[in-house]
Amino acid sequence: MATSVAGDAQQSLNGIIPEPRDKKLTDLPSELLEHILCFPVLQHRDICNVSCCCKRLHDVCHGRGKVWGHQYKLRWPRLQRFYRQNESCDWLREYKTRHRVGIQIRRTVESISKRFFTEVRSVTQPCVGQVLGDSFAEIESLGMPEHFCEDELLFILNSDKRKSLTLKYYAKKILYFLRQQNILRSLKTFLERPVEQQLAVEECFLPVSSVGNLENLCVSPCAVLVDQYCNPLAEVTLESISAQVDEIAEKVKKMLRIKNPSHPSLRVAQGDCLVVEDSDLQRQVVSALNSVLYEQLQYKGNEFDYYNPLNSYIHQVLVRHTGIPISLSVLYMTLSRKLGVQVEPVNFPNHFLLRWCQKPKGSEDIYDFVYIDAFGKGKQLTAKECEYLIGHQVTADYYSAISTTEVLLRMVGNLLNIGKRGEGNEKSYQLLRDSLDLYLTINPDNVQYLLLQARLYFHLGIWPEKVLDILQHIQALDPSQHGAVGYLVQHTLEHIQHKKHPVSPEVKRRSAEEHLEVQYSVGLIMKHKRSGYNCVIYGWDPKCTMSQEWITTMRVQQLSHGANQPFYNVLVQDGTCRYAAQENLEPHSAPLEIGHPEVGRYFSEFADDHYLANEELQTRYPEDMRETLGSVQELYHRPTPGSGNQEPAAATDQNNHQAMSM
Repeated sequence: MATSVAGDAQQSLNGIIPEPRDKKLTDLPSELLEHILCFPVLQHRDICNVSCCCKRLHDVCHGRGKVWGHQYKLRWPRLQRFYRQNESCDWLREYKTRHRVGIQIRRTVESISKRFFTEVRSVTQPCVGQVLGDSFAEIESLGMPEHFCEDELLFILNSDKRKSLTLKYYAKKILYFLRQQNILRSLKTFLERPVEQQLAVEECFLPVSSVGNLENLCVSPCAVLVDQYCNPLAEVTLESISAQVDEIAEKVKKMLRIKNPSHPSLRVAQGDCLVVEDSDLQRQVVSALNSVLYEQLQYKGNEFDYYNPLNSYIHQVLVRHTGIPISLSVLYMTLSRKLGVQVEPVNFPNHFLLRWCQKPKGSEDIYDFVYIDAFGKGKQLTAKECEYLIGHQVTADYYSAISTTEVLLRMVGNLLNIGKRGEGNEKSYQLLRDSLDLYLTINPDNVQYLLLQARLYFHLGIWPEKVLDILQHIQALDPSQHGAVGYLVQHTLEHIQHKKHPVSPEVKRRSAEEHLEVQYSVGLIMKHKRSGYNCVIYGWDPKCTMSQEWITTMRVQQLSHGANQPFYNVLVQDGTCRYAAQENLEPHSAPLEIGHPEVGRYFSEFADDHYLANEELQTRYPEDMRETLGSVQELYHRPTPGSGNQEPAAATDQNNHQAMSM
């Protein structure tokens, strides 16, 4: 013992302090404890439990905010861009707020299916999603930043691909709405500016991830706004568009450098504004631009699929290297201005053009301009040659430069015409709705399009209250529309009255005597024997319930059993909804997912070889789920003769035979 004490004393004299044997976690420095508590495997529940252990750990968890800041960044990485680096922030409060908002949003989305589930039973009336106005209002009433709501909806959408389909279906609709509302607000702010500021917006471009900031656009704001509004769920970012435009501009500079190493356009830093005054230097830029855009990169006008809406979306133009006159002109104008050549948009009828003046500024003589046909590989035209494009003469007014707002109207007008030409499916209806929204935001008193919007909403059976508002506005603008307005008002009021007294949906039980001939059930993946399409059943009738006109048009009488057989509502792989006769359907030999936008309205999950009906569809068809599971087992999981699964059964039969013999 004395030796031990002497040894300890000697160590102390040498300046070495022995480690205490009862060292605890809480004795560690705060920085080290914070580092430990920021270990990736720890979640917010773990941090809460640790902070409850003692005052020391509580202070470490909540003191400087580092631990909760780490938890926040770990859980919501997409939200980091909304916080400044090294910003002092109460991260625990931020975490609690964001967590609470997430729970409330998820509850709202989960409740939508029960409140708004409707079964569309007609082929002529496609499955068009209800506008869930009051659900949007619920989320907006939370009073939280939009990026909180959007992030939670994206989290739902990015979860397990095959599960929670109904939750994702409605989350997608809400996200679609929220993003579009944000874009409309930005558009209204933009339109309130003086015209000269709108034009200035086209001159420079600061990449941002949404349209929330229109002050610094590098591509015409028209193109970006239209693209993002019509594709709110696509990640159409200004960063990516800007990067692609800059990449093309660098290729032009590379070619320009070969021809003229001292050209002023080569000395311009990215983001700087430049105007090349000398006409010869301008020609060099235009020549290099044409060479890169049309020869090297093979951009061209889409003559074979002119009315494809993708031709109007700038991000698709950049990917597909094709477009229509106005979208190619916007790209051409953006590139030329970045390189110092000022070209202007010309609202030429039926064929959008650009004009480039080589004379002193201020000239308005149409013959002082060269007209550029971006659709025609940058061909340069005189005023007279422009008329050959459309086959008739036009007045001088059509050769004038137009404002950014007028460019926007022209772009939206093109999409409106495509929507009106559509086949009456969900995509064409959605395009028509989106383009009408944009057009009427710019020009809210256009009676023709207001009436079209009211008729569209009435036809789709959505937003009856908004239909009445639109009709009232039309009546105030143009009393001569009283006849059309009166008809729609009457039927819209009837629709609202009907909504107040909804009829309970019919419940169909397979065990009922009138349903005994129904062979298939909801959730089964089928193949059409004649047309060859793949589909999933989401409803059925014991006999055809369509009108006689439909039966005649679809030549149902030529079927073996005619209309006197079960018919099935199916979602088809190509995005359509159809009504198919039982004799034309057969179970798919190799079931696959059906990529239909309405799958989530009816089904909660894809289970490898069939779909599971959600609660609402099961309420309509309470006995179908059991039938579907039995059919799947029989069709896809039945042991085949000669397989290994048969051997145990055979052995059992042999043992039983021996036992009986004994």
